[in-house]
Amino acid sequence: MFDRRAVSAPESGVTVYVYDGSFDGLLCCVFESYAVQELPADVLADTAELPLLLPVKRIETRPDRAERVRRAIPKKMGYPALNFIRRAFLTCHPQKDALILKFLRLGFRVGPSVMRRLTDDTVHALTAAVRHLDNEAHLYKGFIRFSETNGALTAVIEPKNVVLPLIARHFCERYPGERFLIYDRTHGMALIHQDGAVSICGVEAFEQPAPDEKEQKFRELWRLFYRTIEIKERHNPRCRMSHMPKRYWNCMTEFLQEPDEKSGHKVSAAGKGLPAIGAGQPSSDFM
Repeated sequence: MFDRRAVSAPESGVTVYVYDGSFDGLLCCVFESYAVQELPADVLADTAELPLLLPVKRIETRPDRAERVRRAIPKKMGYPALNFIRRAFLTCHPQKDALILKFLRLGFRVGPSVMRRLTDDTVHALTAAVRHLDNEAHLYKGFIRFSETNGALTAVIEPKNVVLPLIARHFCERYPGERFLIYDRTHGMALIHQDGAVSICGVEAFEQPAPDEKEQKFRELWRLFYRTIEIKERHNPRCRMSHMPKRYWNCMTEFLQEPDEKSGHKVSAAGKGLPAIGAGQPSSDFM
């Protein structure tokens, strides 16, 4: 069992923990914090920029230690706390690693009530980060646009958070018989579904092939539908941007720019009145 003795009075140190960036690696940082009874000044993945003036301690990822911490969390805080930190680890909060370590130290001391301590700075920051993650994942369930290439569906997204684990079930249930790939350009990873099996893996680079004639026709039909369905008298760009923020537009078919057939210049595919936002990765819709 994970030893949590003397959890109430760790020595506040100046050491920065550096780990391999995995969830198990972060749990090993928690183990180390208890083993040497110190609260690190910061916790960083090894891909982050390291501090110049503070001493650095590299934490080895050991599955046995990570498992001890993982088993102790639901015993002391409940399964909601374990699920909470798993989602917090997927967020884009710049201090998420250190916040998760502080959250767990607090949780081991106070128990399940840690989830209700929203006035605590650590709990509040992580709760806000997880809410942002959940909201972004929810939006991507409707904002992803697929292209068909050689019988497979492909899409590109640019999320702030790591949303693929949260949207995987939605798309696998929606397209159980399809082969599809969703590429997260921000984090260099892809969700792949084929023959009923799903996996999320790292991908260094991915470029969608140029659309064939059939795919191009589908894109044109989608844009035509998008332009036609609008009620011109109720055109409200500000309201649209509140429901569909601009940062999503670069990967959405209806907002991409396409060459104008007559002039050869790029024009907004979303129709009249839209500002130019630059060419993005082409992708078509799903309905």
